[in-house]
Amino acid sequence: MLGRKSKSDDPRPQSAVSHGVGVAGLIGLASWILIARQYGLDGAYFALAACLACAVPMVIWSLLMDKVHLRPSTGMDWRNPKPLKETFDVSRVKLAGLWATWGIIAIFYCVGRWYWMGQYQFSMQIMEIAAPCLFLLSIPYVLFMDRFAMEPRDGAWHFGQLLTGRKGAFDREEIYHHLRAWAVKGFFLAFMLSIVPGGFGDLVRLDIDQIMGDPVAIARWLIIAMFVVDVQFATIGYLLTMKPLDAHIRTANPYLGGWVAALICYPPFILMGENGPLNYHVNTADWAHWLDGHETILWIWGGILILLTAVYAWATVAFGLRFSNLTHRGILTHGPYSWTKHPAYIAKNAYWWLATMPFLVTSGSFTDFVRNTVLMAVVSGVYYWRAKTEEQHLLSDPKYKEYAEWMDRNAPIPRLLNWGKRKIGWWPADPGRKPGV
Repeated sequence: MLGRKSKSDDPRPQSAVSHGVGVAGLIGLASWILIARQYGLDGAYFALAACLACAVPMVIWSLLMDKVHLRPSTGMDWRNPKPLKETFDVSRVKLAGLWATWGIIAIFYCVGRWYWMGQYQFSMQIMEIAAPCLFLLSIPYVLFMDRFAMEPRDGAWHFGQLLTGRKGAFDREEIYHHLRAWAVKGFFLAFMLSIVPGGFGDLVRLDIDQIMGDPVAIARWLIIAMFVVDVQFATIGYLLTMKPLDAHIRTANPYLGGWVAALICYPPFILMGENGPLNYHVNTADWAHWLDGHETILWIWGGILILLTAVYAWATVAFGLRFSNLTHRGILTHGPYSWTKHPAYIAKNAYWWLATMPFLVTSGSFTDFVRNTVLMAVVSGVYYWRAKTEEQHLLSDPKYKEYAEWMDRNAPIPRLLNWGKRKIGWWPADPGRKPGV
């Protein structure tokens, strides 16, 4: 196309994660699912073991192939350990801050009644088992890491300084960052653990012979399988926020709007649930109901839904060990993130529109038709809001700005959107002048 640079002249910015990390995790996860199906390993703890089967190959790949532990972004210098006596006092204060943070999260779990009902009970069971182990392991871990850290006085240390009453010897911004990062991890990890068992059990119990030749059953099975992939990788992301893996949280979103936009999409704050104000499912039926009897269309429609779910899952797999809401853990530029900056949101919302068909209602009510369609549009608007608040956060990193500008020049979806904006006068003639949507 006239005026467009070639790929060699305008190379894609390097991604913080390689393709191989996600592939290694997929192989490990698929292998465990096959073993579980072979031996009937159905249950919540076997589903949790799938996280281990998925995580271990990714950790090995990251360390041996990508050598992430040697990156400057880890803040570690493995060649020059400090004497333990030099870092011991720092580690002691840091442990005080870390344990206090865990205590705050534990209090939050105790206060929130939803954590002790339904699927969340599994999360709390895991937390109760893990808590004493993490407490003990944190001691050698912190003592060891601080010896190699170029700046061991992180947010946990500053929080510990505050708690020990050393006035003027701490940075409030470091404390705010520390608490935001742990708020993200504490809130979302409990949710992710709670949904780990569900889809995994469905895959283990699946009778493949019963679904063969049925486009609806095949589509639903493959969609469940890809949601399992998404859940497993996302759960691992919240578990392995570690500097030696270069998967630590650089910054957590400091903007209130970003937190509101994200939290209203998850329980207990979710607005799209059965009794929520944005519930768009009133008197609806899914795609299989409306297309029943039209087998060719069912195959095509099911294939589109499978493709959208595959893109959604791929967007999570691309994170490798780093998936997390509301955080910056390195800029991704590969896979679906070379097409659009928000592949998961686009795929998810397109899937909801095509799977739910909110504009068709079983009641025949014009009111239901209008309400469901408008509310579905509002839900899509919420995800657009989330995307904008995420970009607002990430644009503080020059690497993200470079990536966003490259996307405007090269990626198919941003270029298409920018072309449309230029046609109506909403976009400058030179898309490299500023990052786009």
